[in-house]
Amino acid sequence: MFEDLSDKLSSVFQGLSGKGSITDVNIAETVREIRRALLDADVNYEVARDFTNKVKDDAIGGGVLTSVQPGQMFTKIVYDELVQVLGGEKSDIRFQQNNLSVILIAGLQGSGKTTFTGKLAKYLKEQNKTPMVAAADVYRPAAVEQLKTLAGQIGVPVYAIAEKDAVRVAKEAVEAARKAACDVLIIDTAGRLHVDEEMMNEVATIKDLVKPSETLFVVDSMTGQDAVNTAREFNSRINFDGVVLTKLDGDTRGGAALSIKTVVQKPIKFMSTGEKLDALSPFYPDRMAQRILGMGDVVSLVEKAQQQFDEKEARKLEKKIHTNSFNLEDFFEQLQQIKKMGSLTDLLGMVPGMGKALKDVDVDDNAFKPIEAIISSMTPHERQNPEVINGSRKRRIADGSGTSVREINELLKQFEQMKKMMKTMSKFSKMGRAAQGLKNMPLFKR
Repeated sequence: MFEDLSDKLSSVFQGLSGKGSITDVNIAETVREIRRALLDADVNYEVARDFTNKVKDDAIGGGVLTSVQPGQMFTKIVYDELVQVLGGEKSDIRFQQNNLSVILIAGLQGSGKTTFTGKLAKYLKEQNKTPMVAAADVYRPAAVEQLKTLAGQIGVPVYAIAEKDAVRVAKEAVEAARKAACDVLIIDTAGRLHVDEEMMNEVATIKDLVKPSETLFVVDSMTGQDAVNTAREFNSRINFDGVVLTKLDGDTRGGAALSIKTVVQKPIKFMSTGEKLDALSPFYPDRMAQRILGMGDVVSLVEKAQQQFDEKEARKLEKKIHTNSFNLEDFFEQLQQIKKMGSLTDLLGMVPGMGKALKDVDVDDNAFKPIEAIISSMTPHERQNPEVINGSRKRRIADGSGTSVREINELLKQFEQMKKMMKTMSKFSKMGRAAQGLKNMPLFKR
């Protein structure tokens, strides 16, 4: 996520590491390099100019702190400005009190609206809401079926009709949601390949009809400034309430995320980092600024872990680690919990220092499958007592898992190394250094 921008900003700050103090000369040089990094990331020119002017003013007006190195001081200044340009603070969805809340989803075709509708329904259901989704994208082939499939996966009702009448779908869905005692209705509207009058009129008509408590504009973050220009057009017509950035797990330079709030003056409310239904997170400007500057996002990582790990089970696991009784059965259970937390690449990017340490490593989300197959082919006794796995047992496990004896030997060896590391790693901050060792594991393919 924003790797290129992160690397360039990191290089800028490292260039200040040998400086004894902040001067007019290195302020000018640093600001110029920051502006170049932002423009290379496809940030709107006016946004980049205003951003660097504020950084320059803060650096000049901040005075010289002899106890703080220039690189550290500039990092703090840039971090503060990044937080502001990303929105300042988290912006939540507005709900109607004791009434049905309607959330209208708009955007261009291909931006991920339908998938986001499913993700948002799942997210709200986990927040103890009772959502229904409405299939008002009646033009794109299979859009209705896609939404029905997503709704079925998360167990929420979907309203759809056979006719290609989006306005009728929206109107009838409101009544259907009320009758079903749902407290949230999410309406997925149709997109086009580009902004056109027909699409705008339809979305505007639906908005006037259902009077949503929240209108969200979904934008493909990989389209850079095109995304910002589209957002400006949509906002001028339907005056949406917030932005959703999708495909942040792709080759995203950051231009849309860093420009859109300033250009349309609407907050980013959610970000999506993958195709899976749980790959959706509320947008926190401060946490995103930390990730852009390579500081990680420990708070989000902990929150994801808390959603999946039971406190009682965590204490049992900690005890097993300290008593050296952690076995392959425990390891298998932890893999299942980690998989539920989301993309491995995204999770590693939240660990301070881990993203840079694993920069040239391709982290495959399917990397756990061979490990799961091997452990699943073991008997309960073997999983609980890996030391009993001899040559004949390895051959049987290899045949059952479709792997080789060599892969089983590697897994057992790495499992023992991991047990030792887990026992000695008492502080989370050591994970950055441990990342270098992970590069040699077959889990991460070069």
